[in-house]
Amino acid sequence: MLLSTLALLGVAGFAVLTWQVTAGGAPVRRDGRVLHWFLRTAAAHPGFGTFAHYLCKLGNIQVAVPVLLAAVVVTAWAGRAAGRPLWWLPPGAAALAMTLVPVVVTVVKDAVHRPPPGSAVPDPSGYGYFPSGHTATSAMAFGTAALILLPWAGGRAARLVLAAGTPVLVLAVGFALVWCDYHWPADVLASWCMTVTLLSGVAAAQAVARAAAVRAAAAGISCSSGSPG
Repeated sequence: MLLSTLALLGVAGFAVLTWQVTAGGAPVRRDGRVLHWFLRTAAAHPGFGTFAHYLCKLGNIQVAVPVLLAAVVVTAWAGRAAGRPLWWLPPGAAALAMTLVPVVVTVVKDAVHRPPPGSAVPDPSGYGYFPSGHTATSAMAFGTAALILLPWAGGRAARLVLAAGTPVLVLAVGFALVWCDYHWPADVLASWCMTVTLLSGVAAAQAVARAAAVRAAAAGISCSSGSPG
């Protein structure tokens, strides 16, 4: 129920933001004010610029996707080696969700064709800025990698890093993209909404696989404890 609610909220948020950006509604005007605040703050703290640019690079496909691929391989190997039923489902769902990201981002970018930050004129090249591809790529790659690795994390510290550190990293990348004037705030927010929906799907697949493992374990215990008739 919780995962379904999160998925629907993500879809609703993405749809509302897309509608408002397309229609030029009031949230878009507030979007401009938030962007200007970011730019004024960035100008007042130039020392953070270099670090922010490095954070933005975490949204590059060449950086984020290999991280997820490594997590997919590790979890698939671990699940198969442990003899888990449906061991392939979580890593398979993670890979599928990641392949949907560029499809959704490209289609919406081409349809909305939002101008670059601070401009009212679309990019002559035809490139649209809504939603943010770097935000979606980083959030999905790091978020999904953490999600599927979490059940296999060996210690409390590792689980804490995955569960708490990953959201902080994802938020930092999104903020850096606005700080560096690469995206409007709504571009980033829409990508986070999309990520919530896709991550909910991966979490649901993981829950199904976990339930199958519990049932298999219970059946094994029942068979081993039974006496011959």
